[in-house]
Amino acid sequence: MLRRFLRVARGPGARVHRCGGGCIWYLERRAMRESPCRFLHLLRNVNQQWVTFQHVNFLRRMYVTQLNRSLKQQIKPKPEPAESPFLAKTSLDEAKAEICEMRPLVPSSLSLSRKPSEKALIELEPTSVTEGSIALGKETKEEKQWKEMKLRADDLPGILARLSKIKLTALVVSTTSAGFALAPAPFDWSCFLLTFVGTGLASCAANSINQFFEVPFDSNMNRTKNRPLVRGQISPLLAVSFATCCAVPGVALLTWGVNPLTGALGLFNIFLYTCCYTPLKRVSIANTWVGAVVGAIPPVMGWTAATGSLDAGACLLGGILYSWQFPHFNALSWGLREDYSRGGYCMMSVTHPALCRRVALRHCLALLAMCAAAPALDVTTWTFPVIALPINLYISYLGFRFYRDADRKSSRKLFFCSLWHLPLLLLLMLTCKRRAGEEGTGAPQS
Repeated sequence: MLRRFLRVARGPGARVHRCGGGCIWYLERRAMRESPCRFLHLLRNVNQQWVTFQHVNFLRRMYVTQLNRSLKQQIKPKPEPAESPFLAKTSLDEAKAEICEMRPLVPSSLSLSRKPSEKALIELEPTSVTEGSIALGKETKEEKQWKEMKLRADDLPGILARLSKIKLTALVVSTTSAGFALAPAPFDWSCFLLTFVGTGLASCAANSINQFFEVPFDSNMNRTKNRPLVRGQISPLLAVSFATCCAVPGVALLTWGVNPLTGALGLFNIFLYTCCYTPLKRVSIANTWVGAVVGAIPPVMGWTAATGSLDAGACLLGGILYSWQFPHFNALSWGLREDYSRGGYCMMSVTHPALCRRVALRHCLALLAMCAAAPALDVTTWTFPVIALPINLYISYLGFRFYRDADRKSSRKLFFCSLWHLPLLLLLMLTCKRRAGEEGTGAPQS
């Protein structure tokens, strides 16, 4: 092979070809030592071709790559064995004892010109390292230990507010107040305050009992894992005691302070929320319809507190709240499907996603019909369905988008729209309320 390369090298440019032949001879020799099979195969393939600079460069790179691989395999470090956590305390104690027994030795090679402060620093180094390691060991040990959460008097109001779902309670009280204000009766401040307080206490009791029953399931959901009972901020006995202290005076105020019908509706709503809706959430998707009935009762309670009777206007207000809850809750649950599935709750958005979107759209359209029926039942004037038409059309459009797209973006838009739609709708109803002296088209004229 070398003779063939030398023959090629005779003629013009002999120096270049002689250098190339020498490089080929050197690389062939090294390849015979490292991996003869691979490099000889490559050389046999190029024997029939003209040896150029590209061939030499290719062989050089192959050799360097093989050499680097062998070096990496030689210097690969062994993994260090992981220290057992059960031996952490023993190893720390042994290290402390060994280091305490040791004394810092000053080597003879140190010059006498060294300052005393430097010697003191050298002597203090082992002690500081030991103290730091012991302190770190204590901190990690304390973090692993279970800590009992102590209840302070300053934190109790905030904990009880979260236990009673203060935002949901505020919504319940506001709808009750709207029902009281829309009723065709003189506004009695004492009766209104008793209704306000009694309904708020009943809502706090129902929400507290609901959280008491759902502690094992709330701990599996990101949305509810920070609730007071889940985190152990209060005991279950304290939660039940708080619910009892809210339910008894709340129902008593509604029954004897307002009227028996309103008190019976409050007691029935507590029972429906805690004993029907709460266990049904893990059994059937019918829990959504039961929960809508629970949310529709508060404005009816406000109406009955003012009038003492169940009229068509009370049923209309209850129907508006009933239909509003479906686009509100279905859009909310659509973005929490993973959480509800992890918690084991049977929701429409998890088991029947197509039905969830259809129901939301149907009740968005139902709001248009019920707002048009308000003046016919002498609750509002005919101005109300006209001025409420834009917001009802907008929420219906978002309900259609949610039904068509079925994504988180459309559900989020529908949910946030429902948050301002209901207060604005009730405010428009109060603005267009039919006064007591006005003649209605739905009532017979005298």
